[in-house]
Amino acid sequence: MKRTDKESFVARFTNRVREAPVLYLTDFSGLNVKAMTRLRREIRKSGAEYMVVKNRLVIRVLEELDMAHDELTSQLKGPTGVIVVDEEPVGPAKALADFAKQNGDRPVFKVGLLDEKVVAAAQFERLAKLPPREQLLAELAGALEAPMAMLAAALEAKVQETAGLLDALREKKAAE
Repeated sequence: MKRTDKESFVARFTNRVREAPVLYLTDFSGLNVKAMTRLRREIRKSGAEYMVVKNRLVIRVLEELDMAHDELTSQLKGPTGVIVVDEEPVGPAKALADFAKQNGDRPVFKVGLLDEKVVAAAQFERLAKLPPREQLLAELAGALEAPMAMLAAALEAKVQETAGLLDALREKKAAE
């Protein structure tokens, strides 16, 4: 790669990292080209991008953005793939974990950065096991709807009871 190509790549990569709230670093050793293509496709479907970047370029970008944590830069050894997540972090984490299960635990999650906080492997595994955002929102809506539905049913019952009492009172007055 020529120097000008590297500079333009670093500029584009810097912008991607600056805009993205989440980064995951992986060790992709042991994956062939076909598997890497499938991995990129799965990661892209989940709303992220998988890139193979030289470690020193990643360090340079992280330092430029004041994001170079020791826990992060110490993991930048050997082949490193970077997952840049634009939206919610669960989908790409789940896609990476599912892909690794199907491919002999490859790629291996090294470390991540979530809203400028370092994410260790154990935290990543918990994140990958979370249900999708839409499901969590649906569960929350259901949990909030149940008490409101019970309140509406109780109020409806009181309205029916009041209507019955008024009918009985009207019949009593008509009989007198």
